[in-house]
Amino acid sequence: MTALGQMLASPLMQRAYIVAVLVGLSAPVVGTYLVQRGLALLGDGIGHIALTGVALGWIAGAAANVTPHDAWAIPGAIIASVLGAVLIEVIRARGRTRGDVALAILFYGGIAGGVILIKLAGGTTTNLTSYLFGSIATVSTSDTWFTVVLAAVVLAVGIGLRGPLFALCHDEEFARSIGLPTAALNVTVAVVAALTVSVSMRVVGALLVSAVMIVPVAIAQLVSYSFGRTMHLAMVIGVVACVAGLTITYFLAASPGAMIVVLLVCTYAVVALVGGVVRATRSRHGRRQGGGMRIDYGQQEVPA
Repeated sequence: MTALGQMLASPLMQRAYIVAVLVGLSAPVVGTYLVQRGLALLGDGIGHIALTGVALGWIAGAAANVTPHDAWAIPGAIIASVLGAVLIEVIRARGRTRGDVALAILFYGGIAGGVILIKLAGGTTTNLTSYLFGSIATVSTSDTWFTVVLAAVVLAVGIGLRGPLFALCHDEEFARSIGLPTAALNVTVAVVAALTVSVSMRVVGALLVSAVMIVPVAIAQLVSYSFGRTMHLAMVIGVVACVAGLTITYFLAASPGAMIVVLLVCTYAVVALVGGVVRATRSRHGRRQGGGMRIDYGQQEVPA
């Protein structure tokens, strides 16, 4: 059997590919809304809060004598990230503290609390690293089922409510004027972002989770000006990057999460460079055709 056949026949890699595809599909859906709202770093903040949830789940598992002790880590991360996301939204909407300041406070508090609590729970530096940078190659069967359920919820909400969520993210005042429940939709976006962070944590870790949500959208925006097409293209890019990164690290000793993010960043750089060259070439060609008349290729978003 070839090395590729051995990889595909491995139950561990089969679970890893299922998780990678689901993360690649669901993370860019939420990322599209966050980019539209100018909240690209929200995923980072929630990821750090989720680390505290991992530690609390670990402590609870150890107290209940569950084997392994970190079996409740992902459920703990889900609860903590959802509560943290809702708290950020409440502070942003009603508090006297600005949204970015609230995000920074929870950002630093989340990672500091997680590091201390994991140590108190008996975790090691290796355990901490697997949650900070991801450990998709050690995904268990229960982790896979958690991912399947959460990804289904994220995709159902993100795609099913695309119209109202687009109106909210594009112009909140307009959404309120046409009778949309903007407060409930804001909380929905925050909760779905928290669930996406919990889904993606096993793949890229708390420190890199935002990259899988945001970078595919940034790449798609370079070649598409429609909201719907940007979302669909970002989902394709996310799946390709997650599967390619996982496959490469099966043969090359490197972190799958880091490899996925590097692939995405390199793709962004290549697309931006090629797009710049194409626009410059078209601009020169347009000036020649128009006898010196300037042609504006400026970007304008056209909602789907």
